[in-house]
Amino acid sequence: MVFCQKLKKEADPIAFAPVPGELGQKIQQNISQEAWQLWMKHQTMLINEKHLSLADASARKYLTEQMEKFFFSDNYDGIDGYVPE
Repeated sequence: MVFCQKLKKEADPIAFAPVPGELGQKIQQNISQEAWQLWMKHQTMLINEKHLSLADASARKYLTEQMEKFFFSDNYDGIDGYVPE
């Protein structure tokens, strides 16, 4: 179990570092599988809403920055008009 900094509760951990480097290790140690799934959904919406191409280095950099903000702060970009269930 891991205390998930995003969900503020004990939950199942991520089995492996989901991204390379220090950020991946930080996510694995502090974020749950449940929160990772929430990020995957949010990331997909960002890609679609903002018409991002993952072939573009600036888009990948933007998504990495948003991922870190999503997990470790409340200052991440939302989706215009999206209302969570």
